[in-house]
Amino acid sequence: MLELTPIGYVRTALGRIELLAGHNFEHALKDLDAWDYIWVLFWFDRNAGWRPKVLPPRSRTGRKGVFATRSPHRPNPLGLSAVRLLGSEGLTLHVRDLDMLDGTPVLDLKPYVPYTDAIAGAGSGWLERDAGETPDPIATYAVEWSAVAAEQALWVERRTGLPLRERATATLTLGPEPHPYRRIRRERSGLTLAVKEWRLRFAVAGRAVSVTAVASGYHAAQLAAAPELAAHREFRKRWE
Repeated sequence: MLELTPIGYVRTALGRIELLAGHNFEHALKDLDAWDYIWVLFWFDRNAGWRPKVLPPRSRTGRKGVFATRSPHRPNPLGLSAVRLLGSEGLTLHVRDLDMLDGTPVLDLKPYVPYTDAIAGAGSGWLERDAGETPDPIATYAVEWSAVAAEQALWVERRTGLPLRERATATLTLGPEPHPYRRIRRERSGLTLAVKEWRLRFAVAGRAVSVTAVASGYHAAQLAAAPELAAHREFRKRWE
Protein backbone atom coordinates (compact mmCIF):
# COMPACT_ATOMS: atom_id res chain seq x y z
CA MET A 1 0.00 0.00 0.00
CA LEU A 2 1.21 3.49 -0.87
CA GLU A 3 0.88 6.03 1.93
CA LEU A 4 1.75 9.73 1.82
CA THR A 5 1.78 11.93 4.91
CA PRO A 6 2.22 15.73 4.81
CA ILE A 7 5.44 17.00 6.38
CA GLY A 8 4.08 20.54 6.63
CA TYR A 9 1.87 23.20 5.10
CA VAL A 10 2.25 26.29 2.93
CA ARG A 11 1.47 29.70 4.46
CA THR A 12 1.18 31.78 1.33
CA ALA A 13 0.42 35.17 2.88
CA LEU A 14 3.46 34.88 5.14
CA GLY A 15 5.83 33.46 2.54
CA ARG A 16 6.49 30.39 4.63
CA ILE A 17 6.51 26.63 4.63
CA GLU A 18 5.86 25.39 8.16
CA LEU A 19 6.93 21.81 8.91
CA LEU A 20 5.23 19.67 11.54
CA ALA A 21 6.76 19.17 14.95
CA GLY A 22 7.55 15.83 16.51
CA HIS A 23 9.14 14.14 13.47
CA ASN A 24 12.82 15.17 13.78
CA PHE A 25 12.43 17.48 10.79
CA GLU A 26 14.78 19.93 12.52
CA HIS A 27 17.59 17.49 11.73
CA ALA A 28 16.27 16.80 8.23
CA LEU A 29 16.61 20.52 7.41
CA LYS A 30 20.32 20.60 8.25
CA ASP A 31 22.41 22.02 5.34
CA LEU A 32 19.35 23.05 3.32
CA ASP A 33 20.12 26.76 3.89
CA ALA A 34 23.16 26.39 1.62
CA TRP A 35 20.87 26.15 -1.42
CA ASP A 36 19.34 29.15 -3.21
CA TYR A 37 16.31 27.28 -4.55
CA ILE A 38 14.43 24.17 -3.47
CA TRP A 39 11.88 21.88 -5.06
CA VAL A 40 8.61 21.61 -3.16
CA LEU A 41 6.49 18.52 -3.77
CA PHE A 42 2.90 19.10 -2.70
CA TRP A 43 -0.65 17.80 -2.93
CA PHE A 44 -3.39 19.64 -4.85
CA ASP A 45 -5.78 19.03 -1.97
CA ARG A 46 -8.65 21.13 -3.28
CA ASN A 47 -9.10 19.30 -6.58
CA ALA A 48 -11.91 16.81 -7.01
CA GLY A 49 -11.28 14.17 -9.66
CA TRP A 50 -9.09 14.51 -12.73
CA ARG A 51 -9.37 15.17 -16.45
CA PRO A 52 -7.56 13.27 -19.23
CA LYS A 53 -7.47 16.45 -21.34
CA VAL A 54 -7.17 20.02 -20.08
CA LEU A 55 -6.87 23.51 -21.54
CA PRO A 56 -3.55 25.04 -20.39
CA PRO A 57 -3.22 28.84 -20.23
CA ARG A 58 -0.68 28.95 -23.08
CA SER A 59 -2.40 26.55 -25.46
CA ARG A 60 -3.49 28.19 -28.69
CA THR A 61 -4.66 24.97 -30.33
CA GLY A 62 -7.11 23.43 -27.89
CA ARG A 63 -6.88 20.89 -25.11
CA LYS A 64 -3.80 18.83 -24.30
CA GLY A 65 -3.27 15.50 -22.56
CA VAL A 66 -2.96 16.15 -18.85
CA PHE A 67 0.42 14.39 -18.69
CA ALA A 68 1.75 16.94 -21.19
CA THR A 69 0.80 19.82 -18.87
CA ARG A 70 1.30 21.15 -15.35
CA SER A 71 -2.45 21.07 -14.67
CA PRO A 72 -3.55 20.28 -11.09
CA HIS A 73 -6.31 17.98 -12.41
CA ARG A 74 -4.27 14.77 -12.34
CA PRO A 75 -4.96 11.10 -11.43
CA ASN A 76 -2.64 11.63 -8.43
CA PRO A 77 -2.77 15.38 -7.73
CA LEU A 78 0.94 15.87 -7.09
CA GLY A 79 2.49 19.29 -7.65
CA LEU A 80 6.10 20.37 -8.08
CA SER A 81 7.38 23.94 -7.74
CA ALA A 82 10.80 25.55 -7.47
CA VAL A 83 10.87 28.33 -4.87
CA ARG A 84 13.61 30.65 -3.66
CA LEU A 85 14.83 29.79 -0.17
CA LEU A 86 15.57 32.86 1.95
CA GLY A 87 16.43 30.97 5.12
CA SER A 88 15.01 28.86 7.92
CA GLU A 89 14.15 29.21 11.60
CA GLY A 90 13.49 25.97 13.40
CA LEU A 91 10.72 24.26 11.45
CA THR A 92 9.85 27.34 9.37
CA LEU A 93 11.24 27.94 5.88
CA HIS A 94 11.11 31.50 4.55
CA VAL A 95 10.62 31.41 0.79
CA ARG A 96 9.68 33.52 -2.21
CA ASP A 97 7.74 32.83 -5.40
CA LEU A 98 5.20 30.48 -3.83
CA ASP A 99 2.55 29.53 -6.37
CA MET A 100 0.48 27.31 -4.06
CA LEU A 101 -2.72 28.03 -2.18
CA ASP A 102 -2.56 28.78 1.51
CA GLY A 103 -2.74 25.58 3.55
CA THR A 104 -1.46 23.33 0.74
CA PRO A 105 0.01 20.09 2.19
CA VAL A 106 3.75 19.71 1.52
CA LEU A 107 4.99 16.16 0.91
CA ASP A 108 8.73 16.61 0.42
CA LEU A 109 11.56 19.10 -0.07
CA LYS A 110 14.60 18.68 -2.31
CA PRO A 111 17.44 21.01 -3.29
CA TYR A 112 17.37 22.56 -6.75
CA VAL A 113 20.71 21.52 -8.33
CA PRO A 114 21.45 23.76 -11.35
CA TYR A 115 23.80 21.45 -13.26
CA THR A 116 21.34 18.56 -13.20
CA ASP A 117 17.94 20.26 -12.98
CA ALA A 118 18.50 22.79 -15.78
CA ILE A 119 19.07 20.98 -19.09
CA ALA A 120 20.46 23.29 -21.78
CA GLY A 121 18.79 22.92 -25.15
CA ALA A 122 15.77 20.99 -23.86
CA GLY A 123 12.70 21.43 -26.06
CA SER A 124 9.46 23.03 -24.93
CA GLY A 125 7.00 20.58 -26.44
CA TRP A 126 3.72 22.00 -27.70
CA LEU A 127 4.70 25.45 -26.36
CA GLU A 128 7.12 25.67 -29.28
CA ARG A 129 5.20 23.94 -32.01
CA ASP A 130 2.01 21.98 -32.42
CA ALA A 131 1.92 19.32 -35.13
CA GLY A 132 1.83 20.99 -38.54
CA GLU A 133 1.93 24.49 -37.03
CA THR A 134 4.53 27.21 -37.12
CA PRO A 135 6.17 28.14 -33.79
CA ASP A 136 3.64 29.68 -31.44
CA PRO A 137 4.43 33.27 -30.46
CA ILE A 138 3.78 33.44 -26.73
CA ALA A 139 3.72 37.18 -26.09
CA THR A 140 1.14 38.81 -28.36
CA TYR A 141 -0.28 41.63 -26.20
CA ALA A 142 1.52 44.75 -25.01
CA VAL A 143 0.95 45.37 -21.30
CA GLU A 144 1.05 48.88 -19.86
CA TRP A 145 0.65 49.98 -16.24
CA SER A 146 -0.97 53.17 -15.06
CA ALA A 147 1.06 55.24 -12.61
CA VAL A 148 -1.25 54.29 -9.74
CA ALA A 149 -1.23 50.56 -10.57
CA ALA A 150 2.56 50.56 -10.89
CA GLU A 151 2.92 52.27 -7.50
CA GLN A 152 0.49 49.83 -5.88
CA ALA A 153 2.29 46.82 -7.37
CA LEU A 154 5.65 48.12 -6.15
CA TRP A 155 4.19 48.53 -2.65
CA VAL A 156 2.95 44.92 -2.68
CA GLU A 157 6.32 43.66 -3.92
CA ARG A 158 8.25 45.52 -1.24
CA ARG A 159 5.84 44.53 1.52
CA THR A 160 5.34 40.86 0.62
CA GLY A 161 8.13 39.84 -1.75
CA LEU A 162 5.60 38.73 -4.37
CA PRO A 163 6.77 39.75 -7.89
CA LEU A 164 3.27 40.97 -8.69
CA ARG A 165 4.03 43.11 -11.72
CA GLU A 166 6.22 40.49 -13.36
CA ARG A 167 3.65 37.72 -12.92
CA ALA A 168 0.71 39.83 -14.06
CA THR A 169 2.55 41.06 -17.13
CA ALA A 170 3.59 37.52 -18.09
CA THR A 171 -0.01 36.33 -17.83
CA LEU A 172 -1.62 39.23 -19.69
CA THR A 173 0.82 39.05 -22.60
CA LEU A 174 -0.75 35.66 -23.38
CA GLY A 175 -4.15 37.27 -23.87
CA PRO A 176 -6.73 39.10 -21.75
CA GLU A 177 -9.69 36.84 -22.45
CA PRO A 178 -11.45 35.32 -19.40
CA HIS A 179 -9.76 32.01 -18.66
CA PRO A 180 -10.09 29.78 -15.56
CA TYR A 181 -6.40 28.75 -15.44
CA ARG A 182 -5.14 32.29 -15.99
CA ARG A 183 -7.62 33.42 -13.34
CA ILE A 184 -9.06 36.14 -15.55
CA ARG A 185 -12.71 37.04 -14.96
CA ARG A 186 -15.20 39.51 -16.34
CA GLU A 187 -16.94 41.30 -13.48
CA ARG A 188 -19.28 44.27 -13.16
CA SER A 189 -16.32 46.60 -12.77
CA GLY A 190 -14.60 45.11 -15.84
CA LEU A 191 -11.87 42.55 -16.42
CA THR A 192 -9.92 41.31 -13.40
CA LEU A 193 -6.80 39.16 -13.08
CA ALA A 194 -6.07 37.29 -9.84
CA VAL A 195 -2.45 36.82 -8.77
CA LYS A 196 -2.36 34.94 -5.50
CA GLU A 197 -4.65 36.93 -3.15
CA TRP A 198 -4.35 40.17 -5.14
CA ARG A 199 -6.69 41.43 -7.86
CA LEU A 200 -5.66 43.55 -10.82
CA ARG A 201 -8.17 45.51 -12.86
CA PHE A 202 -7.35 46.10 -16.51
CA ALA A 203 -8.78 47.30 -19.83
CA VAL A 204 -8.12 46.18 -23.39
CA ALA A 205 -7.81 48.22 -26.59
CA GLY A 206 -6.79 46.22 -29.62
CA ARG A 207 -3.56 44.45 -28.75
CA ALA A 208 -2.83 46.69 -25.77
CA VAL A 209 -3.68 45.80 -22.17
CA SER A 210 -3.71 48.56 -19.58
CA VAL A 211 -3.54 47.62 -15.90
CA THR A 212 -5.43 50.35 -14.06
CA ALA A 213 -5.46 49.31 -10.38
CA VAL A 214 -4.46 46.71 -7.82
CA ALA A 215 -6.76 45.59 -5.00
CA SER A 216 -6.77 43.09 -2.16
CA GLY A 217 -8.72 39.91 -2.83
CA TYR A 218 -10.02 39.86 0.75
CA HIS A 219 -13.13 41.55 2.09
CA ALA A 220 -12.90 43.78 5.14
CA ALA A 221 -14.68 41.18 7.30
CA GLN A 222 -12.15 38.51 6.30
CA LEU A 223 -9.22 40.76 7.14
CA ALA A 224 -10.58 41.62 10.57
CA ALA A 225 -10.56 37.95 11.57
CA ALA A 226 -7.10 37.08 10.18
CA PRO A 227 -4.13 38.68 11.95
CA GLU A 228 -1.68 37.11 9.47
CA LEU A 229 -3.07 39.28 6.65
CA ALA A 230 -1.51 42.51 7.88
CA ALA A 231 -0.22 43.45 4.42
CA HIS A 232 -3.74 43.36 3.00
CA ARG A 233 -5.08 45.50 5.82
CA GLU A 234 -2.32 48.05 5.33
CA PHE A 235 -2.97 48.08 1.59
CA ARG A 236 -6.70 48.69 2.00
CA LYS A 237 -6.07 51.45 4.51
CA ARG A 238 -3.66 53.17 2.13
CA TRP A 239 -5.25 52.56 -1.25
CA GLU A 240 -8.92 51.62 -0.97
